[in-house]
Amino acid sequence: MATATTLSLPKPWSDFLKEADAQLSQKVNLHCLGGFVLTALYGIARPTADLDYVSAVPRKAREEVERIAGRESALCKKYKLYFQGVGIADLPEDYESRIQELKLNLEKLKLWALDPYDLLLSKVTRNSPKDQDDAKRVIFTLKLDFKTFHDRWEKELGPLVSNRARHDLTIELWKEYFPDENLDENPGMDGT
Repeated sequence: MATATTLSLPKPWSDFLKEADAQLSQKVNLHCLGGFVLTALYGIARPTADLDYVSAVPRKAREEVERIAGRESALCKKYKLYFQGVGIADLPEDYESRIQELKLNLEKLKLWALDPYDLLLSKVTRNSPKDQDDAKRVIFTLKLDFKTFHDRWEKELGPLVSNRARHDLTIELWKEYFPDENLDENPGMDGT
């Protein structure tokens, strides 16, 4: 696992997480992805009201997290923010070896973020317009390279997904988003 990054989150996220942390009965680790990670860790502005996570450790803590800070919780009503467990996510086989702790000075709640390549790969099989926009922004902002992305696809995720041929086409489409694969200075971006 990568080293921890200390973050200072804007309100209301900081208050929401502190209150959720205070209500937990045990230590909980959440493996996070999605818009929250894009914004909080990678500095890619993307409005989001949910904090998506693919895994809760211990597993039984998932119910408590959802009760305290899920979509129907009092904290959600108060802050208009919530935790959302992702039921199905396609993730690279070794993603856990690369997750990074988000240091938030919380006592019981630890958030772990997917590294940027794994975050991108988690979006390939859905490939929605929002996923494509996120991919363009992550690739451009963090100066990611296609070789690393493609290698992880080939070794860690491609062999695990159904309908592989369809997703290989997505990989080829997304290849155009990488600066090292395209002569444009800012591929696929609309200037925002």
